Amino acid sequence: MREPVRLARIAGLFYLIDGVCGGFAEAYVPSLVYRPGDAAATARNVAAHAELVRLGVVADLVQATFFLFTAMTLYLLLEHVHRNVARVMVTVVAISVGMMCLNRIHEFGALMVATDPGYATALSAGGTDALVLLLFDLTHYGVLAAQIFFGLWLLPFGYLVYKSGMFPRVLAILLFLGCAGYLVDLFTQFLDADVADALAPVTHTLPAVAEIAMVLWLVIRGVRTPRSELPTVTVP
Repeated sequence: MREPVRLARIAGLFYLIDGVCGGFAEAYVPSLVYRPGDAAATARNVAAHAELVRLGVVADLVQATFFLFTAMTLYLLLEHVHRNVARVMVTVVAISVGMMCLNRIHEFGALMVATDPGYATALSAGGTDALVLLLFDLTHYGVLAAQIFFGLWLLPFGYLVYKSGMFPRVLAILLFLGCAGYLVDLFTQFLDADVADALAPVTHTLPAVAEIAMVLWLVIRGVRTPRSELPTVTVP
């Protein structure tokens, strides 16, 4: 296997692990336990699904690690296109990874409060319920804060994909649209949640389509191989 194809498929594998772990930790687990505005239900769900919440925290740490590995591998693949742009891509990812890892402390804190009787003794049942909900609210908005970098890394990545000639340019366009989806969702979530909910079918779909398409291309195809790299056959 040629080196660029190998690097592309390694990046695709890392990207796939990132997506699977992130989907589990940031979508599936919260859907089971987090009830915005309902402290008692959230605390009760966290206690009932304590091991799942714990697994979700670990999965998100794994996700963050493989996100960084993805960016580093893509840097090796695409630095020849524009080294400074490739450096920006890795830097943006590194910032988001730091934010995500620190954000998991809030969720793990909620787990501790919900399952350790010592907190209920000190704060009362209502107090611990409220604290669990607050920590999950902080986790939710922490993910949104990091989302600015989930979006922005797709800009340099899309530029490198577009300029490299190693991928269909439609993938780059999808990455640019994915960036826009992330950013619009982020700002509307903070400014007007009703508007964010109304736009969600678009703002959530664009990044999902862009990143799934990119993962599939990397894993299945790798990169386009220029004709100059194909072996020549000499006819006697």
